[in-house]
Amino acid sequence: MSRKKNDKKATWVQYGVTALVVIILYVTGLHTEVIGFVQRGLLATGLMNPDVEQISEESSSSSKSIPADFSLQLIDAYGNFTTLEEMKGKVIFINFWATWCPPCIAEMPSIDKLYKEMGDDVAFVILSVDQDFEKAKAFDKRKGYNLPIYAPAGQLPEMYQASSLPTTYIIDAKGNLALTHKGMADYNDDNFKAFLKRLM
Repeated sequence: MSRKKNDKKATWVQYGVTALVVIILYVTGLHTEVIGFVQRGLLATGLMNPDVEQISEESSSSSKSIPADFSLQLIDAYGNFTTLEEMKGKVIFINFWATWCPPCIAEMPSIDKLYKEMGDDVAFVILSVDQDFEKAKAFDKRKGYNLPIYAPAGQLPEMYQASSLPTTYIIDAKGNLALTHKGMADYNDDNFKAFLKRLM
């Protein structure tokens, strides 16, 4: 009888410790990064990546191109205003994200690596939808990414009103929307890099 009581007590202690850890993670805000770290393991499988080979085949066999909306107004981390129009002529990588979004946090290291490798050839718009833009800037600094972080400086054009986070849009050098990917992905992937090069 006492053994059952001890087992039951040990079970409640385990539940209590687990609950305490969860509460601490939520109170400190670290739960997002912990969940993001776990999801990064899923990204390593490549299962979440967009099928860029199929997209390339479809776009080459189709004569229909979707013109991108270049009226998107942005403010950068230094308070400067710009629009997508100023980036026209380059391939543009737009990623909608937030500091409270675990899948966004999970894919950020791959975006940072892609930016370091292709940032001279591709215009990157890492677009925070946080209520407080300062949180996004602090996150970028704390992680040592130095990514081109932006916030919307006006109403989002209908084309970029994503229903989920993260969402990534790729605009080709001709000004057409080449890819919309909802959900996280490993963007530091050889197939994805080759896809971006084909759009230049």
